[in-house]
Amino acid sequence: MIDIAGAVAAEAIDEETRDQPEPAHRAAGVRGVAAHYGDPMREQRTLTTAVGLVDRSHRGVIAVPGEERIGWLHTLTSQHLATLAAGQGTELLVLSPHGHVEQHAMVAEDGETTWLDTEPGATAGLLSYLERMRFFSKVDPRDATADHALLSLVGPEAVGALGALGVAGSLAEPDLVAVPGPKFRSGELPPRPTIVYDVQPLAIGGWARRVALGVDLLLPRDAMTQVVDELRGAGVPVAGLWAYEAVRVAARQPRAGVDTDHRTIPAEVGLIAPAVHLEKGCYRGQETVARVHNMGKPPRRLVLLHLDGVTTDQPPTAGTPVTLDGRAVGFVGTAVHHYELGQVALAVIKRNVPDDARLLVGETAAAIDPA
Repeated sequence: MIDIAGAVAAEAIDEETRDQPEPAHRAAGVRGVAAHYGDPMREQRTLTTAVGLVDRSHRGVIAVPGEERIGWLHTLTSQHLATLAAGQGTELLVLSPHGHVEQHAMVAEDGETTWLDTEPGATAGLLSYLERMRFFSKVDPRDATADHALLSLVGPEAVGALGALGVAGSLAEPDLVAVPGPKFRSGELPPRPTIVYDVQPLAIGGWARRVALGVDLLLPRDAMTQVVDELRGAGVPVAGLWAYEAVRVAARQPRAGVDTDHRTIPAEVGLIAPAVHLEKGCYRGQETVARVHNMGKPPRRLVLLHLDGVTTDQPPTAGTPVTLDGRAVGFVGTAVHHYELGQVALAVIKRNVPDDARLLVGETAAAIDPA
């Protein structure tokens, strides 16, 4: 945790929070992260209008070295990785045989190792799957969370803040391939990752990866203090995970394991565009992905809900049912207090629920944001 005055640890507020290190990582010395630094709303505004530094070092990090790593990961995951080059990043999914989302990871390639960072609590599952699928491939996946950590610069001024870390020039914006319509022509999608993130090395060690919300910093864990000091010395304030989550929700970015359940398929929550290549070779779950895309009708959809906040000032917990006329039509994922929008939440609901439906989340009235 970025340990400065005002820091309030996420697990001090909620002992059951998902936002804490996995037990194995805690045993290796990984600390928790801050929910906020005394003023969550101000921190949100900073991340929305300028730039702030968020400690996300509770995320799991898996290192995959080995000369066959790119082709091997290409065959196992939903993303087209065969052409992934040094200095590039992307996203990938591991799906069940029935096409349900099991794992989501962010990717950074440095020319010698492919780095995967994933949700806290998901590292062991992803690593176990990769180890089971090694067979005779020349790869050596390992849990690198004890020695590498993720910090995030969030906000419209994130790239400029990298000057304090000696990154010359500017990182290119994410390069996203448009999702084709149902029953698209063969060859319409280029043979490359559906989204490419610019990745550049840091002088201190580690890499900067340009993403939608700003810049991720994947660092040696023993360099965290120096990076934090240099950024704060350059005027970049810190912000807690509550602020980051509010910005993420407003951007409608789902979080695997929170905004998904055991039945979620990528098309329901907007994960096709960044993490699924619809024309690559066979991978586990591909049949479901292709069938749903060609039909053009996923059974559920991800929405942003506005909550009235009258019956309670506490956002609902993840998994709370969303009901319409007494019938369950979905569930809430991440719910937050947003500094401008008020109480809002991401929810997965049945596709045929109209945008003007009068919904309830528990006893709280909710309305779909149709934007």
